[in-house]
Amino acid sequence: MMLSEASREIVKATVPVLEAHGTEITRVFYRNMFADHPELLDIFNQANQSQGRQQTALAATVLAAAKHIDRLEDLLPEVVHIAHKHRALQVKPEHYPIVGEYLLGAIKEVLGEAATPEILAAWGEAYGAIAGVFTGVEKEMYQQAAWPDFAEFTVTGKRQTGSDIVEFTVSPLAVKLPEIQAGQYITVQVRPQPGAHLALRHYSICSTDTAGGLKFAVKRDNGNGHCGVVSNYLHDRIAVGDVLKLSAPAGDFLWQNGQNPVVFLSAGVGITPILAMLQAQLAADDAREIIWVHAAADEAAQAFKEESAALLDQARHAVSHVFYSRKGERITQEWLKENTPENATVYLCGSMAFMDSMAGIFESFARPQQTVCFEPFGPKMSVAV
Repeated sequence: MMLSEASREIVKATVPVLEAHGTEITRVFYRNMFADHPELLDIFNQANQSQGRQQTALAATVLAAAKHIDRLEDLLPEVVHIAHKHRALQVKPEHYPIVGEYLLGAIKEVLGEAATPEILAAWGEAYGAIAGVFTGVEKEMYQQAAWPDFAEFTVTGKRQTGSDIVEFTVSPLAVKLPEIQAGQYITVQVRPQPGAHLALRHYSICSTDTAGGLKFAVKRDNGNGHCGVVSNYLHDRIAVGDVLKLSAPAGDFLWQNGQNPVVFLSAGVGITPILAMLQAQLAADDAREIIWVHAAADEAAQAFKEESAALLDQARHAVSHVFYSRKGERITQEWLKENTPENATVYLCGSMAFMDSMAGIFESFARPQQTVCFEPFGPKMSVAV
């Protein structure tokens, strides 16, 4: 769908308004949409809603779209990232008109008389173009998915790795496991309480080797007064022999072969996709230098300690650095500058705070030959829906 020149100019003119009122608009949007369409609560992460993450992420998306309305293709990398999550959650084309209706309604409710018919018409046209970009990308992802919708898997293994992280091994009942790309995640669908809405969560795949089943890790999410509904349910209620529903592997945070040294940098449960990447690099007989950097609360909390050490022992050129925060050990800007090659490819995964800190440090280095790839948990704040 092509936007008229008049609509593009109106949308661009609303950028200051979105900067001032974006989060309020998205808060009203979600409130009204869920009130009228409670079935959509089976798709959206209610923890992100309650903590304001989803509202902030959507506001950033709308603002980014307004700023790039002349060249929406500039947002394609972010669109692809979000589209992977949409496909994993089973967001379908029929959901987009509902979102558009309530987004325009929220703009009108928050801005009042300032939301003129011309502004609403321009944003309706713009939303149609943006939705078209997403549905086009997602259509191809649905066609390429290893299986449709959510498939049933039997839990064949459950083991503790680190004080608050459990590794699950699952085997499919009816579908065939695809070749796993290191860095991908699966999405688990559960109903923690009878009669409650479904809950969906993304979890990174631990290993590219699926001979014994598909493996993913779950951290018990009980920090800062928050009690993770799904993580606690999986830790406490799911046992070997139970059945879980999973959507097909997704994600664009993928290990790739190359020439430059590799820095694997993770914190806490962020080690999960990084471990699969290390495994993939060794399986490919990739001789690049490896700098392995991991942060954990302490030795007891360190997940996959033995597994990562065994893999690193197999590497031709690898150095390992582990930091324990309870000992006062920190990954600092000075340390990273001294210990990461200027031409390295960096794979980075951890909590949002860790991601923001580490990505900011690497950006400050201004090393044109250095590439930083990352996969944050939760909505991607730069541009996400």
